[in-house]
Amino acid sequence: MQRRDFLKHSLALGGALSVGACGVYAAPTEAFAAPERKFAFDRVKLGPDGIELSRLAMGTGTSGVLGSSNQTRKLGVKGISELYQYGFDNGVTFWDTADQYGSHPHLRKALEYVPRDKVAIMTKSRATTAADMRADIERFRKELNTDYLDLLMLHAVTDPQWVENYAGAMDVVNEYKQKGVVRSRGISCHSLPALRRVATSNYIDVDLARINPIGTAMDADPATVVEELMNIKAAGIGVIGMKILGAGSLRHRVDYALQHALALKCVDVFTIGAESVTELSDLIHRIPQASAHGWQA
Repeated sequence: MQRRDFLKHSLALGGALSVGACGVYAAPTEAFAAPERKFAFDRVKLGPDGIELSRLAMGTGTSGVLGSSNQTRKLGVKGISELYQYGFDNGVTFWDTADQYGSHPHLRKALEYVPRDKVAIMTKSRATTAADMRADIERFRKELNTDYLDLLMLHAVTDPQWVENYAGAMDVVNEYKQKGVVRSRGISCHSLPALRRVATSNYIDVDLARINPIGTAMDADPATVVEELMNIKAAGIGVIGMKILGAGSLRHRVDYALQHALALKCVDVFTIGAESVTELSDLIHRIPQASAHGWQA
């Protein structure tokens, strides 16, 4: 199906896409007046493994590179630990971290106060070989002080041939999944060619996708990405949204960004990196309102 025909088909069925004046992509609308509101603490079972998560994940890598991020630099170990404890107390039990963000020690500190089996931890590896992935998994477990990882993602993949070129790393993850050390396998893509391989992969349980209504820090324009995420969902793969606020570009249009994410049928849950308890509290309180009412761009 051509993309133009797909858009028409989705509109006819009341699907997740909409097109505004002059054919410009607009936020989906079918969920705005939903009879039941959505909440940050909603329990969502994700992908074929049915891992139970809160609808909102607490992220630690808004701009995470070289072992640090906005959150780690601003809050430190104590600050992020306290942020995650606050989230847990308010039902946000999905914790998003990565080796690239340098935030494993911060979550380890939070786990001194929060029961491990009451939270789901997602982390990410840049490994492409069997040896590197094995080393990463063992190191991650030590850094987090946990026996298992709920979700382990191939991180920031741009290679269109990742199915072939990451085979060694994926074999090791499969091995650890059989042992119960990894509960679910996934990928975050940073290119459209890489994203387009996800739906047909027999490895991926969960996709972590960049999605927001203005196309900032995404693999393609919003309509193209949503189309691909619909294919991924149709393949039985769980979808986690990220870059919901456009890496900060939508910081002053939070309601609009949340409205978009909450209305997308192809996104199960999403992660946002708050930088303070105040920001996290604000997100928690905005989500139910944004899920049921339209906001103008």
